[in-house]
Amino acid sequence: MINWRSFLFPYEQAVEELKIKFKSLRNEYRKKSIVSPIEFITGRVKAVPSIIDKAQKMGYSESEIGEKMEDIAGIRIMCQFEDDIYKVVELINRRDGIDMHVIQEKNYIKYKKDSGYRSYHMIIKYPVVTTEGTTELLAEIQIRTLSMNFWATIEHSLKYKYKENIPEKVAEKLLKTAEAAYMLDKEMLEIRDEVIAAQELFMVKDNLMGRIMYYINMLDSMQKKDLALLYRIKLEKATEEADEIKRDIVLSNLGTELMELLEDNN
Repeated sequence: MINWRSFLFPYEQAVEELKIKFKSLRNEYRKKSIVSPIEFITGRVKAVPSIIDKAQKMGYSESEIGEKMEDIAGIRIMCQFEDDIYKVVELINRRDGIDMHVIQEKNYIKYKKDSGYRSYHMIIKYPVVTTEGTTELLAEIQIRTLSMNFWATIEHSLKYKYKENIPEKVAEKLLKTAEAAYMLDKEMLEIRDEVIAAQELFMVKDNLMGRIMYYINMLDSMQKKDLALLYRIKLEKATEEADEIKRDIVLSNLGTELMELLEDNN
């Protein structure tokens, strides 16, 4: 019988360390006044019932779970543009052999799933140092655009609601929205240079409102309705500020607060 508390502890440590590493990379870009390919990062350790359920589906014994299950520890990196995804992939591959080992890459952007799901997955081995020594754990890194992530969050909620059996009509609409989200990414990519030029000129100011609304919508999709309402009220009050400089400061702080809230709650 697995002692789940002891078993999951190094996975929890791995998630926190990986989040810190990628947040530090993002902050390094921003300190240099360069637009980062990393928008924000979340992470989680798979819940015990989900681990047991997946192990049963895959036919893993208890002794094989740590060796074969790739996504007990997982982090998710969100990007503004599709080509930023590949920049992050390159950043991770550069670390291969330094502080992690890349085991496998799965490009669900080029080869989307039948449901419409798109994302780039990397399976890594990550060394965790504990009081009992160093152990290498499997972890999954998902890299996707903001629109891919919003769609995937909705799909996950529907799968949970319908216990993986999403009705055909809902699945058809979901597939259409996946294509619409992908086309949005493609169109945004066409004006990427203009957007980046604006962001490098004003950094946080340009595109800030869009990101704040995205973060608030994410709270909604995570069923955090009260928090979403609270931040909509904060946003409304911020936009009513007559002094442009004060307004920009308040909006910038609001965006940072929301980003950190989402990162800390995943």
